[in-house]
Amino acid sequence: MRSPNDAERNLSAPETLGLDTRVEIRKAAIKLLEEMPEGVGRLVVDFSATRHVDSAGLGALMLIQRRAAERRQIVALRNVSEEIRFLLVLTKLDDLFQMEAPVG
Repeated sequence: MRSPNDAERNLSAPETLGLDTRVEIRKAAIKLLEEMPEGVGRLVVDFSATRHVDSAGLGALMLIQRRAAERRQIVALRNVSEEIRFLLVLTKLDDLFQMEAPVG
């Protein structure tokens, strides 16, 4: 029997998601996705501390989502600022992710 903890993993995005942090977050996200059984679960990336995302950061998010899709898993973005949400809409990447309202 699977517990609810099997179905979700959480990851905090850095203050700046970009060239210097893209590899670290991608590796951490893929590790968390692979901890869950294939076809089950979702990765929640918390953007509470994130103030800036550049094109390298967007690329990292796309690679994370691609890996999740290959494993039939979901990537959700939580606590996304209006500025970053607008960037995702502008680049047409918003449909790739579940967007969650702030918790609490």
